[in-house]
Amino acid sequence: MKLQVLVSTMHQKDKSLLEKMNIQSDAIIINQCETNKVEELKYNKYNIKFMSFSERGVGLSRNNALMRMDGEIGLMADDDMVYRNGYPKTVIEAFKKNPQADIIMFNVPIHMKNGGTIKKIKKNGRVRIFNSLKFGTVNIAFKKESIIKNNIFFSLLFGGGARYGSGEDSLFIRDAFKKGLKIYSSTDIIADIKENQSTWFTGYNEDYFFDRGALFQALGGNLISFLLMFQFLLRKKELYDEYIGPLCAFKQMLKGRKDFLKRDDISS
Repeated sequence: MKLQVLVSTMHQKDKSLLEKMNIQSDAIIINQCETNKVEELKYNKYNIKFMSFSERGVGLSRNNALMRMDGEIGLMADDDMVYRNGYPKTVIEAFKKNPQADIIMFNVPIHMKNGGTIKKIKKNGRVRIFNSLKFGTVNIAFKKESIIKNNIFFSLLFGGGARYGSGEDSLFIRDAFKKGLKIYSSTDIIADIKENQSTWFTGYNEDYFFDRGALFQALGGNLISFLLMFQFLLRKKELYDEYIGPLCAFKQMLKGRKDFLKRDDISS
């Protein structure tokens, strides 16, 4: 199996990102910047497509990489990840052990500034839709054929640089479930992330809950969107309570939901 890493990044001036991320496989780098340029090069022994585009939006960036990949297995990546030595073997062996899997979620620990570490995957097994929203794009490894054949791509309305600041990964996973893809989790660690300043998360403020309301409507429709709102307000209360009250947060989510509905649900 041929594996490719699909990296979304911005404003890269040189190719040093390959070393920073410890790339040990073929890769496609989508660099959103001020120019348009396509380069193909060798990094160590690996084939790298380094593509710079004068455009914005993480969904657009990831779709550009998806459309151009020629490997059998793809790894979605952000530029703050550092891959562990031997990650291609880890991923390929997992798919060989689970030939029925279309997508496998791998552990990518987040190392916090306070010294703690967040690991989202606690056990190996089947991922179900009710526990899938905790995963992000960086966890996703997928079979290209399964994704392309089922016409699954990233929303252009959600994510950094888009109308709504996050959620493109949740919608991608939701669409995979809707198309009947089989998703599994693996406790194997393939990369690490150090906590830093987010390009989209600026705190639990009104904008954050506005975007959440739009995302929950996109994910669940008219009925389930309210259930998602209520469970989020209850489950995350200790995180947001000092910044914004539950009533104000709920009102902002309703505004976001209404704003999304005016767009005729075009991201679904």
